[in-house]
Amino acid sequence: MTSSQPLAHTLRYMTDCLRFAINSILASKTRSFLTALSMVVANSSVILVVSVALTGRDFVVAQIQGVGSNLVYAYYEPGSNVSPSEADYITRADVKAVRRSLGTRARSVAGVMSTWYPLFINGQERQVRILGASVHYQKVRNLQVLTGSFFNKHDTDTRVKVCLLTETLAQSLFGSSQTAVGKIISIHELQFTVIGVFREGVQTLGQTEVSSDSILIPITVIEYFRARDRIDPLYISVSAEDDVEDVTSLVASTLSARHRPGSRYRVQNLKVILNTARNIAQALTTALVVLAGLTLLISGIFIMNIMLISVGARTKEIGIRLSLGAKRSQIRMQFLLEAVCLSMTGGLIGVIVGISLPLTARMFFPSLTIPIAPLSIVAAFMVSGLVGIFFGLVPAARAATLDPIEALRYD
Repeated sequence: MTSSQPLAHTLRYMTDCLRFAINSILASKTRSFLTALSMVVANSSVILVVSVALTGRDFVVAQIQGVGSNLVYAYYEPGSNVSPSEADYITRADVKAVRRSLGTRARSVAGVMSTWYPLFINGQERQVRILGASVHYQKVRNLQVLTGSFFNKHDTDTRVKVCLLTETLAQSLFGSSQTAVGKIISIHELQFTVIGVFREGVQTLGQTEVSSDSILIPITVIEYFRARDRIDPLYISVSAEDDVEDVTSLVASTLSARHRPGSRYRVQNLKVILNTARNIAQALTTALVVLAGLTLLISGIFIMNIMLISVGARTKEIGIRLSLGAKRSQIRMQFLLEAVCLSMTGGLIGVIVGISLPLTARMFFPSLTIPIAPLSIVAAFMVSGLVGIFFGLVPAARAATLDPIEALRYD
């Protein structure tokens, strides 16, 4: 016997078993369809659950990164027994000192000064927040200029009276962002030309110095309206994410060294929040995957029960095959392959359904990003095969151990 003969014998053996398995599946189409349907639901659930979890994680992380994952911010924290006249605020000189001390470690450093001014909007007087900042403020806060342009270094150096409006304020005052550009606004009896309309990169819902009704002007101009040189807050955009913690410590020490002993400055960053969000998203993803895994387990048990019922219904058929010389190993392999075929066919359809739904959602909602993890597709399909093997062993073993004489007597 040549070396190729055992291989050919094995292939013929497997082919015969697979043919019997497929014929048995086609002979009971309704039963086979319902059995495979459980794997369709299970596999599509796995992919959809992972996709939903990844979408939620990416959304939360993107929101934080939109504010600035490399962002460090500092502000003066007065004590309960400190009067405004004794407060030791962060100043513009501190901004320059921090910028010098950080050098290339900081991508941008910007301080913000603010005040309030009443404007008549839609016939009613409303307090509008006036923000003064430098040209670095746009980069450090990821501001989006919707129409017009941001002010430049020449504007701040020469104290040009220009301003940018938030999108909401521009619509309230002038009807739209486009028509607002070029208009004049009077602030503290000074005429400001609107050169642009802006908004935050992500919605912070009033949790930052930018409110829905805000006007942004050069920091050198807002000094006209402020009795004190007070920066609140100070922003630093760090060049490298790994350097955020060190820069946070350096900013804190720089501010403390430049002010009176006992003055307190809160210096924080978003890295801890970002890591926490990622951990929460990872835990949520794990929990959802476990639930999807339970669905696969239930599907496997369903396949096993259906196959056991099939063994009972086909007892006489098994007896005839055994009496005609079929080996018990062939019977075992036939029922095992039948379970695997049902499981993997349902798994493949489930994978297609699980991929199709997110892709369909992208077609109708182009702005919606739904990631599809290739690993979840591979894992779902492989698990389908393992489920078929694992839960097909018991029915296959029972079919192979039937006594042919008793099986022939079965009615």
